[in-house]
Amino acid sequence: MKLEIGESPAGAPSSVAERIEGMRESIAAEARALGRDPRGIVLVGVSKKQSVERVREALEAGLTDLGENYLQEARDKFAALPAVRKHFIGHIQTNKAKAIVETFDVVQSIDRLDAGVAIARAQAKAGKRVRALIQVNVSPSERFGVRADEAPGLARRLREDEGLEVDGVMAIGPLSPDPRVVREAFAAAAAAFAAVGGTTLSLGMSGDWREALAAGSTMLRLGTALFGARA
Repeated sequence: MKLEIGESPAGAPSSVAERIEGMRESIAAEARALGRDPRGIVLVGVSKKQSVERVREALEAGLTDLGENYLQEARDKFAALPAVRKHFIGHIQTNKAKAIVETFDVVQSIDRLDAGVAIARAQAKAGKRVRALIQVNVSPSERFGVRADEAPGLARRLREDEGLEVDGVMAIGPLSPDPRVVREAFAAAAAAFAAVGGTTLSLGMSGDWREALAAGSTMLRLGTALFGARA
């Protein structure tokens, strides 16, 4: 019987800690099968709509990176949690750039020039540097992100003119049941990453992380697979 991400067979482990351990083992096995070193893959727990208690359990189980989509939810949650590397993965509103820089360490969703400029100038005023990724749109169902061929120019402009540390590319895969469609989309994102440069290719969520690893992803953003269904 094939199980969907987030589902468990009867009697299977279901705690957050057990889910994380199981996913780490699965990711490591998949990486080795691809000839990759599992130590080069960062696991980001997407904690949107998850309780502080469940997120704390994940951190106690060794998770070191959290991703959040919504600024206010993230600020409230982080205030109740121990130190962790914090990733902003939501759409950037330029009037919230200051608060995003103050709250997060990595901004994965630079999807246009004015968003990147706002983050760069906010970090200069705050005296705090953040790492940034260019969000590339490789899915017809995704509203945000630059075209793959536009990503290198945007990265160069933000690095040279604004002093932003652009460290790679992020993309959200297409909502398709066909793995071939997902693989083609991720290949386009990987090509953009090669042109942009940096160390981070953030591809793969709970339903398509295997295809992401095959495309060279160095960072997986997993929510349901680690925490279970959202409230």
